[in-house]
Amino acid sequence: MKEYLIIDGYNIINSWDDIFDLDTLSLEESRIKLLDILSDYQGYSGSRMVVVFDAYKVKDGLGSLDIHDNIKVIYTKENQTADNFIERFVKNYGAGKMIRVATGDYLEQKTILQKGGFRMTPAELKTEVLESKNRHSNKKHKRKERNFLESRLTGEQRNIFEAMRRSRD
Repeated sequence: MKEYLIIDGYNIINSWDDIFDLDTLSLEESRIKLLDILSDYQGYSGSRMVVVFDAYKVKDGLGSLDIHDNIKVIYTKENQTADNFIERFVKNYGAGKMIRVATGDYLEQKTILQKGGFRMTPAELKTEVLESKNRHSNKKHKRKERNFLESRLTGEQRNIFEAMRRSRD
C-alpha cells in the first residue's frame, strides 16, 4: 500500500525554529529549504508527499499546484486554509490508503484521526527525517568501504598491481 504524507508547510517551518530562522530567512527561502529537506527524505522513504501552504489571505488567490522534485506543492486559494485542504484530502482519498499528516495543530490532528488518517507531530517528522538521512548516509559509507578491491588486497598484492600500473605509464 502506497503511503501519503501530507505536510502543513508553514506549521512545520514555524515548529522547526532551529532549522528555519525567520529573522534571517524569508518565507520563500524557508519554503524552498523545507522542500529540499523533504525531497531528500522522500527519496529515502518512498512516500508520496504533498506539502500544503496557506495562501488564504492572498487577495483573489486561485490556489496552485506545483511540483518540486516529485513533491506536490499546494498553495491554497483565497479563504481556504491548509487545514481545510488537508481535511478534504484525507476525507476524499483516505479510503484504503495510509495517509499521515504532519502538523502541530492539535485540533487538526484530532480531525485527521476522526477521518481515518494518522497524525504526525513536527518533532516526529523531524526525527524521522534526520534518522532516515543518517541511516542512508551510514549505508552509503559502508558500501563504499566494502566495494574497494584495494581494501581486500595484501601488501604484496598491492605492490604487484602498483608495479603493473607503473609499467604501463
